[in-house]
Amino acid sequence: MKVSDLFVRCLATEGVRHVFGVPGEETEDLLFSLEGSEIAFVPCRHEQGAAFIADVWGRLTGKAGVCLSTLGPGATNLITPVADANLDKAPLVAITAQGGLDRLHHESHQRLDIVRMFAAITKWNGAVYDPRVLPEIVRNAFKLAEMEKPGATHIELAEDVARLAVPAALPPIVPRAVRRPDADRQALEQALSLLRKAEHPLIIVGNGAIRERASEQLERLANNHGVPVVATFMGKGAISDRSPQSLFAIGTGFKDFVRAAVETADLVLTLGYDIAEYAPDRWNPAGDKTIIHIDVAAAEVYGRYPAAVEVVGDINATLRTLNGRLDEAPLALDRGWYAPVRQHILGDIAGYALKGLPFTIPGALNLIRKALPDDGLLISDVGSHKVWIARNFPTYCPNGCLISNGLAAMGIALPGGIAAALAQPGRAIVAAMGDGGFLMNSQELETAKRLGVGYTVVVFNDDDYGLISWKQDMSHGHSTGTRIGNPDFKAYAESFGIRAYRPQSVAELRTALDEAIGSRALRLIEILVDSNVNRALVDKLARYWGK
Repeated sequence: MKVSDLFVRCLATEGVRHVFGVPGEETEDLLFSLEGSEIAFVPCRHEQGAAFIADVWGRLTGKAGVCLSTLGPGATNLITPVADANLDKAPLVAITAQGGLDRLHHESHQRLDIVRMFAAITKWNGAVYDPRVLPEIVRNAFKLAEMEKPGATHIELAEDVARLAVPAALPPIVPRAVRRPDADRQALEQALSLLRKAEHPLIIVGNGAIRERASEQLERLANNHGVPVVATFMGKGAISDRSPQSLFAIGTGFKDFVRAAVETADLVLTLGYDIAEYAPDRWNPAGDKTIIHIDVAAAEVYGRYPAAVEVVGDINATLRTLNGRLDEAPLALDRGWYAPVRQHILGDIAGYALKGLPFTIPGALNLIRKALPDDGLLISDVGSHKVWIARNFPTYCPNGCLISNGLAAMGIALPGGIAAALAQPGRAIVAAMGDGGFLMNSQELETAKRLGVGYTVVVFNDDDYGLISWKQDMSHGHSTGTRIGNPDFKAYAESFGIRAYRPQSVAELRTALDEAIGSRALRLIEILVDSNVNRALVDKLARYWGK
């Protein structure tokens, strides 16, 4: 048995179903070992697309997505999505090839020190030098990638090591479940004491609560005791936006309506919150909020995040304990103090209903929400549409809306749709992106078509890097260096054999969305949008805050 055969056996033991990548000369042995296994190698059109698929696979399933590249330029093409997975806390294992060990001591063709390069963007990485420790390396990579807080790991396999012989009896290491400890009782008592003293407590929930499947206990706490919940962009769906306690999301670069509730709150309980999702400077600018930190890890030292108590342990178990104690002696709160804020948010979202042309992103999102079932999934790329999706798109279930907000990398949504459709076939899925993000990985339309996966690609087209224009306009009154040109997106999709639409009226847009999403087939809808709504929002909020 070759090392590459053992490697594949180790991957299968980890439950890997797909490896996404671009083939290379130095991955030859590994590819042929995969060919004879139950694991499918999925050739993609760019390493970035492959790793973004693995990234979203990990975020949706909690099991590490796996991507593969050759050495040199193949490996460097993985850097952005691997870093994205690491900052977004999505489990991912990247495998890269390397030249033979006999040429690593000097400069040689395509040789880069990838292990050192990936050290800055992974939880752990290493190279296989001794075949006998390969099972330990693979188990370690997956254990660390999937263990809270999850992230990216990396394994380098040189081409000559891959073809070495190993004993057939050398077994993979079988994964074992690792239980997280319960929170410290004294910390729980301190948190309860602070909650009982508060009149206007508020919960900020991050993606960690979704990863830890804490939504049921979160809704129990919020609904039973009238505690409002604000989600980060990545925490959307941790509580249903139909809940009267949901105040939707916080995370925009400007002061939105939800900040009225945050400013009124005399205590903030953060739940599975990561600073990378939204800096505390934005919601606690004076650094004077009383904060209860509930997470699997201690709070990061941060000037504007002075946690009064840190309840460290399994999030779901912590909430269950808190709920049990609070059921015995409910909180005495000023219930409903946040209701006017929620009504203002709901009214604002409804106010963007499309009545005719031109189309706007928030108006189109209202129609997408109507066409998408409650348990459907919207994947957002990065751009001005991300802001609108975060603040205007009601989400009704955990992982019902995926937004990258750690690294916030453009180009994730289209390949992310492939991951979602493979992991959750039959689910209604929309991958929404701007024209800029679409063309960064549009080549993966061919991968999606070849795989036969079904989801709807929505391209908001304003011939601009719209988010940058928006921010430049806010600071300088105009934009520069952002205007771009585009091909005919409808014809482009049709050239891959994909049905595509470019609606010219609200009725046509509604029909296109209903057909595309309802079909569960691969579709593309290009929506020509007017970006003036972006500046109008800023002006509206300035009037609201009296500036």
